[in-house]
Amino acid sequence: MNADVAVENTSAIALWNDPTAPVSARVDALIDAMTLEEKTAQLFGVWVGASDEGGEVAPHQHEMEEPVDLDALLPTGLGQLTRPFGTVPVDPALGALSLARTQARIAATNRFGIPALAHDECLAGFAAWGATAYPVPLSWGATFDPALVREMAEAIGRDMRSVGVHQGLAPVLDVVRDARWGRVEETIGEDPYLVGTIGTAYVQGLESAGIVATLKHFAGYSASRAGRNLAPTSMGPRERADVLLPPFEMAIREGGARSVMNAYTDTDGIPSAADEALLTGLLRDTWDFDGTVVADYFAIAFLKTLHGVAADWADAAGTALRAGIDVELPNVKTYGAPLTEAVADGRVPEALVDRAVRRVLTQKVALGLLDPDWNPLPAALDATDEDDPSALRGRIDLDGPANRALARTLAEQAIVLLSNDGTLPLDGPRRIALIGPNADEPTAVLGCYSFPQHIGVRHPDTPLGIELPTLRETLAAEFPDAEITYARGTGVDDGDLSGLAEATRLAREADVTLVVLGDRAGLFGRGTSGEGCDVATLALPGAQQQLLDALLDVETPVVTVLLAGRPYALGRAVGESAAIVQSFFPGEEGTRAIAGVLAGRVNPSGRLPVSVPHGPGSQPGTYLGAPLAHASEVSSIDPTPAFAFGHGLSYTRFEWTDLAVEAQEAPTDGEFALSLTVCNTGERSGTEVVQLYLHDPVASVVQPVQRLVGYSRLALEPRQARRLRITIPADLASFTGRDGRRVVEPGELELRLSASSADPRLTARVTLTGAVRHVDHTRRLHATILQEPTT
Repeated sequence: MNADVAVENTSAIALWNDPTAPVSARVDALIDAMTLEEKTAQLFGVWVGASDEGGEVAPHQHEMEEPVDLDALLPTGLGQLTRPFGTVPVDPALGALSLARTQARIAATNRFGIPALAHDECLAGFAAWGATAYPVPLSWGATFDPALVREMAEAIGRDMRSVGVHQGLAPVLDVVRDARWGRVEETIGEDPYLVGTIGTAYVQGLESAGIVATLKHFAGYSASRAGRNLAPTSMGPRERADVLLPPFEMAIREGGARSVMNAYTDTDGIPSAADEALLTGLLRDTWDFDGTVVADYFAIAFLKTLHGVAADWADAAGTALRAGIDVELPNVKTYGAPLTEAVADGRVPEALVDRAVRRVLTQKVALGLLDPDWNPLPAALDATDEDDPSALRGRIDLDGPANRALARTLAEQAIVLLSNDGTLPLDGPRRIALIGPNADEPTAVLGCYSFPQHIGVRHPDTPLGIELPTLRETLAAEFPDAEITYARGTGVDDGDLSGLAEATRLAREADVTLVVLGDRAGLFGRGTSGEGCDVATLALPGAQQQLLDALLDVETPVVTVLLAGRPYALGRAVGESAAIVQSFFPGEEGTRAIAGVLAGRVNPSGRLPVSVPHGPGSQPGTYLGAPLAHASEVSSIDPTPAFAFGHGLSYTRFEWTDLAVEAQEAPTDGEFALSLTVCNTGERSGTEVVQLYLHDPVASVVQPVQRLVGYSRLALEPRQARRLRITIPADLASFTGRDGRRVVEPGELELRLSASSADPRLTARVTLTGAVRHVDHTRRLHATILQEPTT
């Protein structure tokens, strides 16, 4: 329905439909014409599932909400459609038609012809049936390769737009503070600079494809006590400012993210959904964010039910709206009738509704949803497709060859070789014993937000929708001349020890044993990793350590392979395994990538985005600890990791030499310049990751012993060398001072050029001079690293 028909207007086209008019003028005119009910209708979503027959979507019946009556809601409009593809299995083409027909109905039913904005999950690929399952974000961090992650995100965004989705709920920018937290697999790592650079690249890729990227969870979700999901957080203002906020700051400033999602947690008694200083003061007034803030699912209602800071639904709505949350997700609960009634009786100012709806409508105008030529049919369909929906099945391929090739490249770059006594790469073994619960399990490569693990488990009779070769299958292809014997040994978490005898027998008869351990992704206790799957210790789940130890007792060399969502303590394997290969849910091409590393076809180049602990009980702890967080003579607990952040081995060798520092001193508003040479001294091509850490020995507040401030991947042929020239602005030495402002202080610094946080190769000692300098969100965020060939 055209707006100029629906609303009395003497012009040929309503101002809000005029693409030649300024966006602000279009939005203002529309708000002026809307009733209060029509405005609040733009501020909530409805959870739906697309029809696998191409009909209109059906409201999702969730146990936490009352059923939604679309017929009653749509005359006043609708802000969002929640997860049309990520709720039930649906053929992509028929789902696109279902969504298009629903959008046409929504636009035709309200007075202004405004369609809904459709959002879906895209944490490790578009969470739709049949879509590519890429490696999880922890694997993105392991690549130390923002450009590759950006390419992946752009591919994800193109697939989402092709079927009519506008917004993606990713990336997760939470910095790991306690690896016992179930959602570690969803994060990029334990360092804010790594999380910020990789996450920003993902945002850039998604936004370049026309998808609204949603940063989550703002802020502090990962700092929960004891690693428990949705628990209170324990952090001071400096930890929040210097560790948890920088990735969001970077993704907004450099990534162009257009949406932010609040965290469930409270910080010092203030829930994020009610934190006006955070969602408005910092995010908008200081950082100049002009997009939308959407509620994490049910977060506004949680102000009443979990946090106890709201007396009723209207109070919850007013509190969240005042704090700065523009859109209630996943369903209408508080921003519908309770909010409308609270505005009508004066409890909530209508100006707050106008502020939120202006942001929502501005985004819809920018997406072209109010243009006169808007068409509900997405790019993948045309008008003739509506005539015969049954002919559409299989028309849209969301897992094509280009996607799979990209997924494999990312998986290969994300695999981390933790240790190796020379057993790897395997040189034509005659007999391989393949042992372990993840050796022959197709879904062992998937995280909890992949469609098969998130939704597919509730539909066991529906095919997975994508090809998921097991490691057993890919090893058979990689080593066609080898005899591969297999035993499960034990389950992921069942504690069953009955298979140990068979496992050890096969190991004795083999030339090499590959033991494949790790996690099963799931939700809320249905797995060992994933949302709501927190753990008390970092011991391997179930009886996996007993299996591993039994195999280590056999004289056959043991290669330990991990398909996991978090790092685990590996006990004796750290010193006794012939090699350890770490992967973090590497996606649908993950087992091919692992087989390639084992065979030597792929030279591993991944680096740890999280530390691997020595013992299971040393949490919480990350490499970012201050001096008191490290090993000392006055504590019987040694938190030193088995393998440090940034660690990773290669099948070749690299030599770092010829460090040169242009000047030993620079003012607090200046910069340092240094250079070094890295040479591949081995016999095969490989990739080194040069990491730059900053150590500030004396500061006005306690600092981490070191922190990552830059990195660069160098692909080098045998005997090839490159000269790296690095410019380090003084801004990178800034931190939050005693008065809460960010400062650069004069004094000595160490710039450590390292292969990991525990392996410095070259160190430059420099000095900042002059006065203390205050900086803000406009400070320089990066070192410049240029690679030059040597003569």
